[in-house]
Amino acid sequence: MTLHPHLVPLSALLGVWRGPGHGEYPTIDSFDYTEELTFTDVGKPFLAYRQRTWAPDGRPLHTETGFLRSPGEGRIEIVLAQPTGQTELAEGTLAAHDDGFEIRLRSRVVNSASAKPVKTTERVYRLSGDVLAVDFAMAAVGLPLTHHLAARLERVPADA
Repeated sequence: MTLHPHLVPLSALLGVWRGPGHGEYPTIDSFDYTEELTFTDVGKPFLAYRQRTWAPDGRPLHTETGFLRSPGEGRIEIVLAQPTGQTELAEGTLAAHDDGFEIRLRSRVVNSASAKPVKTTERVYRLSGDVLAVDFAMAAVGLPLTHHLAARLERVPADA
């Protein structure tokens, strides 16, 4: 399958990424976790995206799924659905550097009636070689935009 031309700048994301993370927020106890991101080419002008996390004891924590698009040079969009009752539409920028790139996204969030209220999120993905740093902030439960998660993921070899 040939990668859609709009996705060529994102081709280094294809595959599975996994590594340790740490979470904190003023309303919860800090915690450690493992995160896994999967980016898959589906032959269309977007990549399929899947995220999941689990606790050090193996318990599943969070998951989300969606699509990553690049509708034009330097522009990025991601559409996500979460089982916690939120959907996110995030838009932002893609900036290349010597050995990778940085993606910055700010979202609009729609909450179901039973979900904890999340107003907005900010996601930053920094790719440098085979390391993907992920930072996540959110404005939720009445608080302003505040750092929540940070993870350092490494590419999982295709034969693993």
